[in-house]
Order: sequence, then C-alpha cells, then structure tokens
Amino acid sequence: MAVSARRRLVNLNEDQWQVDLQIASPKIVCASSKTHERHEGNASMTSHRAGRHAAGTLVLPFAAITIPGFAAQSHAEKDATHQKSRAQPHFVVASGSNVAAPSGDMPAWRSIAANLAAGATAGCAVEAALYPIDTIKTRLQLATTGGGLRALFKSGGGKALYAGLVGNLVGVAPSTAVFMAVYEPIKQAVNDRVPSERRHVLAPLIAGATSGLVASLIRVPTEVVKQRMQSGEFRGAIQAVKSILAKEGARGMYAGYGSFLLRDLPFDAIEFVSYEQLKRAYAVTLGGTREINAAETAAMGALAGAVTGILTTPFDVLKTRLMTQGSSGTYKNVGDCAIKIWQQEGWKTFFKGWEPRVLWISIGGCVFFSALEASKTFYHERLGLPPPSRSH
Repeated sequence: MAVSARRRLVNLNEDQWQVDLQIASPKIVCASSKTHERHEGNASMTSHRAGRHAAGTLVLPFAAITIPGFAAQSHAEKDATHQKSRAQPHFVVASGSNVAAPSGDMPAWRSIAANLAAGATAGCAVEAALYPIDTIKTRLQLATTGGGLRALFKSGGGKALYAGLVGNLVGVAPSTAVFMAVYEPIKQAVNDRVPSERRHVLAPLIAGATSGLVASLIRVPTEVVKQRMQSGEFRGAIQAVKSILAKEGARGMYAGYGSFLLRDLPFDAIEFVSYEQLKRAYAVTLGGTREINAAETAAMGALAGAVTGILTTPFDVLKTRLMTQGSSGTYKNVGDCAIKIWQQEGWKTFFKGWEPRVLWISIGGCVFFSALEASKTFYHERLGLPPPSRSH
C-alpha cells in the first residue's frame, strides 16, 4: 500500500507546486490545480513541453516533485501557462523529512482531540503554578478596609493561599479544553473568509471572543466556587457547591456572569490578538530561518498577558464583588456595583489588586502559551498529526 503526504511549497500565480512523499513503489502523481485531474502511472518521470519549460512530475525514492500545468491542456492553455511561469524555476527541492500531510488527510477527531488535550494541559499548568497569586489578588479586591498583605497572611497563613485549588482544577481542565477546541477552527474559518490584510487581527479577535463565550458556561461556576473558597467562606469545593445551590439556587452558580463576560471576552480577545501579532511580527524578523523557540514564546506570552491584565483590572474588580456577595444583595447588577464602588470607595478601588493581577497574568501568559505550544507538539506527535508551527 502506498502512503503519500503532500505539502504546498510555493504558490505563484495560482499554480501549485507540490512534493508527494512516496512510501512504497514509485508512482507518478500529477494534478492540475485548476482542473483537479489526476494521472497515475509506473514510470519514473513524465514531462510535457510548454514552450521551453518542462512540466511534469519527477519521482524520486523519497519524493515526487510536481510541476504546475501538467494535466491535459490545449496548446493555448499551455502557452498561457508558459507565459505565467517563464521566470519560475523548473523544480522545487525539499527534504522528505520536511514533508507533512495536510490536516485534511487526517480524521477530524484527531485534531479536535489534540486541541482539547493541549488546552486542558496548559490551563491546569498555569492555574496550579499561579494559584497563590490569584488568591492574594482576590483577597485584596474583597477588602473594604486597609491591612494589605500583612493582614491577609495573618487571617489565613500560607496554606490559605491554596484554598480551593483542587476543585478549581476540575473546572479549569474542561473549560480551557473547550476554549482551545473552539478557538483553532474558528480562527481557521475566519482566516479563510477575510482579506489577508485583516485576518491577522480579526481571526484571533473573533476566535478569542467566541471561544471565551462558549467556555464561560464552565468557567463561571468554577470561578464562583473558587473565589468563595478563597474568601474563606467554604473549605471544600463540594461543600461550596451544595451550599450555593441550596441557598441561592442555580443562579448562584452563575453570579456575576455579566461582569465575567465583560471582563473575559475582551480579555481573551486582547490577549490572543496581542500574542498572535507578536508571534507574527517576530517570525518576520526571523525571516523564515527557524521556528520561534520556547523562551521566545514565553516572553511574548508574558508581554501579552501584562498588557491585557492591567487594561481589564476594573472589570475584574466588578466581577469579584458580584461573584462573592452571595445572597446579601449588596449589588443589584454590574452598573449598580460600579456606581456604589465609585461613590463609596473612590475610583482607585477599580484598580485594587492590579499588582498581583498583572504579575499573575504576565507570568500566566508565559506559562500558558509555553505549555500550550509544547502540548500541541506533544499531542500532535502522539496522534500522528503534522507538527504545529510556532510562527503563526
């Protein structure tokens, strides 16, 4: 059985240059990118003349090199092909080890499974690593009086910084898995439908916001339980869920949902746009000489996270207040919460906890995107998918 994999190497004037990896007896596999006709045979090379240039497929032990315009054409079409490709090289040479099969040749479930697994792995990695900083941020935002970090440590000690971690990971894994499983296909769909000059911004922007909206159905209950435990109200996740459902009903699990979307949808969009743009710009400076390495990915993730973190801190304060008020009814909605904070505590309250938040998110961006890229590579290899590129 012959197994072949294709990779488009050059796309000039809509003519397709391909390399077909042959693992079995050599065959000629020729196609026209316009007519989609295929011709197969058992020769080692076939060539047709279009003016002074050869058009055909050279079959080597490790690869088949396809020249554009091979399929049956009229003399006029061949002359036109010759005029378009006059300055093009006869052959494009590539190493067989660099030839990767397009995702279309693989079962769709493999790609979905890889995105799910990579998202879950990256989400749990960043949450576990930075949970104490998030706890400090939450406690500071809930404090209506002074005291700072000293009062925080006196009230709970170092062990309290990990309150709710295990229960939170149970929710983080599926939410980040769903996020990435939605993000990649949405991003690709937008790339396929918008002009090239706008896709680099619109694709991650739309994909990030859409993925955040879908993942919020899991994220919000997880966040509610986590922050109620971080505040010291509950000691265990199961106890927290039972108590919230008994006293506040299902709505209690989605307390602050509006403020969560107000914070996380722009957050996801801004962070992923920033990261994708940084990757793209840096890849241009590398000039295609190599892929972006892990350290560079970490630095770009940290920068994207820091900028996004400080811009969305006011929304995070509103979300924290609404999610942790329980059945007290202190705030009616996002607008009421914002007005009361402004009138009673001043505008500076909207930036309470910004230091640990920016620290947490910048380090989080570093850990998350590094873990995400490494996880993608790992799961793609395990599932027999082509290795993902770090450059786009």
